[in-house]
Amino acid sequence: MKMIDKLFLAAGILLVACAASAQQGKDDPLTKYRDMLAGDNPAELSEMKGEALWKTARGPNKVSLEKCDLGVGAGVVVGAYVKLPRYFEDTKMVQDLESRLVTCMVSLQGYTAADAKKNPFSSPGKPSDMEALASYITSQSRGMKMATPLSHPKEKEAYAIGKQIFYYRAGPYDFSCATCHGAPNLRIRLQYLPDLTNPKDAREAYSTWPAYRVSQGEVRTMQHRLNDCFRQQRFPEPLYTSDAITALTMFLAKNAEGATYNAPALKR
Repeated sequence: MKMIDKLFLAAGILLVACAASAQQGKDDPLTKYRDMLAGDNPAELSEMKGEALWKTARGPNKVSLEKCDLGVGAGVVVGAYVKLPRYFEDTKMVQDLESRLVTCMVSLQGYTAADAKKNPFSSPGKPSDMEALASYITSQSRGMKMATPLSHPKEKEAYAIGKQIFYYRAGPYDFSCATCHGAPNLRIRLQYLPDLTNPKDAREAYSTWPAYRVSQGEVRTMQHRLNDCFRQQRFPEPLYTSDAITALTMFLAKNAEGATYNAPALKR
């Protein structure tokens, strides 16, 4: 079946679902939608671009990222993502994938931090190198088990802060992350909201990001996803690679312990 035919058929499923009672699991219309398009995930193009960016000499120093240490050895990408976020001795910080990539772009390639953080999220006519790099690196952990470390005091501190952020209620609607993702069987419109305090839901949700979002025509990273959650809570948008986002990511990643990683995935 051609891609365009799949899109039309998927749209039909969604229209029918609007008139039907919402269900969860394999019968969920959005699950069917993702399954139908899974064989033609455009994220593969982003993965290929990211691999080229990883291996291409760039920046003022004209070097590649092939000596970047993502936590499992200099230049090693296989299995790196399922062990992030983690503490890095060279920065004395807990870092997620994107903040670590910024560190490598600065220390290896000679970019300024400001330049490394430019255009982290693509927009029409402005593709993001960071999204492509994240697509490639995360794809190299596909099929592996989530095993985010939590032994260093800084990792434990980040997890505790992330947990506080998850439950922190504020803003004009007195929302927190837990408002939408802290109880079972919640929905917004047709979209099932995973209970991220439940290990099963946490594993299924976290292990499928980054993801290609059909509605936006781009791969979106975990940082983008969390920023969007803050936006929907009507909170100020966090700074890119902020400690708050890293801490929240640590909390979510650890809750997904043991999940089989399967991303970049496909989302609506």
